[in-house]
Amino acid sequence: MESIRRQNPQAALMSLEAAATSARGGFACLFSTADEYESALISERRAQGRYTQGRSYWPVALFVGCTLIVLGTAMLFS
Repeated sequence: MESIRRQNPQAALMSLEAAATSARGGFACLFSTADEYESALISERRAQGRYTQGRSYWPVALFVGCTLIVLGTAMLFS
């Protein structure tokens, strides 16, 4: 505590400014705009394979099931 009081105020101010500049440097962003960030994010996700569509047979199965129900109903009432 005593050493803080003996410091030169100018040196303390310069030290504080250097610490603030150093802290600001840690928050720098790699992208200058949100569009650049989103473009890089989408490119990275595509490289990981997140946007590929998997084959799903549910639509075909539902179509066949509905067709059979309609045909069955038509045969029942005819």
